[in-house]
Amino acid sequence: MGNASARVSPPISGRPGKMGTSVKSKAGSIDARLGKPQSLALQAYEAIKERIITLHFLPGQYVNEADIAAYLHFGRTPVHQALQRLDHEGLVQVLPRKGIIIRPDSLQEILRILDSRITVEPELARLAAQLASGEQAMALLNLASVTDATPGSPDIAAFTIDDRAFHRMIGDMSGNPVMADFGRMLHERSTRFWYLHLWQTINVELSNRQHLKVATAIAAGDGAVAVETMSEHIGALRERLKKLPGSVFGAPSAFAPRIGN
Repeated sequence: MGNASARVSPPISGRPGKMGTSVKSKAGSIDARLGKPQSLALQAYEAIKERIITLHFLPGQYVNEADIAAYLHFGRTPVHQALQRLDHEGLVQVLPRKGIIIRPDSLQEILRILDSRITVEPELARLAAQLASGEQAMALLNLASVTDATPGSPDIAAFTIDDRAFHRMIGDMSGNPVMADFGRMLHERSTRFWYLHLWQTINVELSNRQHLKVATAIAAGDGAVAVETMSEHIGALRERLKKLPGSVFGAPSAFAPRIGN
């Protein structure tokens, strides 16, 4: 692709708590919590997606399949499959004869994503409350406040991994894999925006309290309270986003690397 393609970037530094952890270990941590084995294609998908979400691959950046395969030590076939899936999910755009661009998200897009989460995730919580076994409920309760045990300032990267695992676990407990997969995709899209902007207003203590309320309602089998508490949790995130200065939302383009010379 010549100058039309920027080489894969090294990890970015300088934002609180999110750098210095390898992509494969972070993706693996989430799936390890959920006890899920991964195929080679899924490993490539998770590794690429993780680098997009955590801003190792930047919004607006051009990459190509060969670069990604070499950089992440995967074959071309699983990388190709992973990129097709990420294109479908809206994290990348595959451009014929040009390469792949990492899609940016606007404020309006993130608000739509959060509105969709408020529709989907409370229903997943309601279903989980109906179907959760005692063992599942205990695992969810344990995961809800795991970051509380960290002394001193909270580890934002650890919290983000736990947050994603928490929401994915509820989806798995819901018994509706189609809705759960949609909820996971929406949550991961909003997580990337969190890395861009929302770390400025993150409140780990509040989020853990909200997680615990959701988990407690699910463990008690109370679907109505599970719906209410999950709606409050996502609504609080939406409110934090609205409090950020309007100038912040012009920032994503500034993160995109210069293409070519």
